[in-house]
Amino acid sequence: MSPIRLSLLALAALSAAACASTGPTAPAPTDGSAPQPLADHDWFGATDERVAHLTFGRAESDDVWLMLSCAAGSGRLALTQYTGPDDGSRIALESGGETESWPATREPDEMNGGVYLTARADADTPVFLRFRRVGWLAAYGDGWREVMVAQPGSAGRVERFFADCG
Repeated sequence: MSPIRLSLLALAALSAAACASTGPTAPAPTDGSAPQPLADHDWFGATDERVAHLTFGRAESDDVWLMLSCAAGSGRLALTQYTGPDDGSRIALESGGETESWPATREPDEMNGGVYLTARADADTPVFLRFRRVGWLAAYGDGWREVMVAQPGSAGRVERFFADCG
């Protein structure tokens, strides 16, 4: 997937999610040791043509850290992560003590100097099952870690995404 198409897809998913009515959502975990959400970032969900998307980033911007996508009912996820130019060839995620990493395809982002990593994963991988329970996921690499926490009132977007994926 070209970086421009990926950027446009992520932007469309975030824009649609920011405008959509969210309805009732599950409460976020209240564990005092859990990471806290960033004031201007959240998980946004969208569905188009039977493909569900869950994107972490800033609403109505191209600031996207991670995007999960799946065909409805497939149980298989496409993972897309934007990272620096030297950050390897794996997508590594952690949630509440569960970790997993997947070999990824690298595609340069000529506009910003970074790289898009893409990988495939099963929706029922333990790290995603834990993410559904605790409401946060962390991406990590050599010497860095970015925690992506659902804002209060939006944790239900995560569950809806995984329910749509099957």
